Amino acid sequence: MNEVLYYDLKEASGLTQSFATDLACVLGRQIVSGEYRPGDLIEDEQTLAERHNVSRSVLRDGVKILVGKGLLEVRRGIGTRVRDRANWALLDNDVLAWHQSAPPRREFLNQLTELRSVIEPKAARWAAERATQSDIDEILVAQTQMECEEGSVKKFVIADALFHRSILRAANNEFLEAMEGVIYSALLSSIQLTTRDQSHNAKTIASHRLVYQAIADRDPDRAEAAMIDLLNVAKTRIKTEMKFI
Repeated sequence: MNEVLYYDLKEASGLTQSFATDLACVLGRQIVSGEYRPGDLIEDEQTLAERHNVSRSVLRDGVKILVGKGLLEVRRGIGTRVRDRANWALLDNDVLAWHQSAPPRREFLNQLTELRSVIEPKAARWAAERATQSDIDEILVAQTQMECEEGSVKKFVIADALFHRSILRAANNEFLEAMEGVIYSALLSSIQLTTRDQSHNAKTIASHRLVYQAIADRDPDRAEAAMIDLLNVAKTRIKTEMKFI
């Protein structure tokens, strides 16, 4: 669900569907999830083609897609190897989306949480300073939707993600909007963990309401502080949930 939601939030369609792109998505998810680790050689062409029931030409086209995203490298006489994560196109929409289908990784979640802590409080501040009334209305719609969907994990996650998206866009910063994909990946990865226990949703709603109200009141200091508090609560819950993974 979160992979689809990522594309919806980013308003991107992902790879055009074909046998080659379908295969690239399957292998991409396996690489991102750690089934194939950096430095590993993936199976030979014949083995992979038979396993996925595709022709060798389709397999090669699928591999080329992943080579283009920095996940794989092909060396004559050696084979096809998974590249180190430092070479991955981590900002690529598909790579970010594939992370949503992978089991949570402590290091990845910590890095995403750090990124949220840097960007989202400033986004809330800028939203309080620059948001149009239409922007503020959109934040309120998402806030209200969270309250209505408190008892549904899936719908609550969607409303929560839309709340944060509306604040990012209300900041009216083109460079921030260009980084939306990273923020959405961070949001969905963390929300996936922190909404497992629905008993915490009411407290989460209250924290989000404080952020909305500060933005609506055009109070940048209070908006930034409220977002910091909200993220600190999420950070604590992530650490708690990670103990059970």
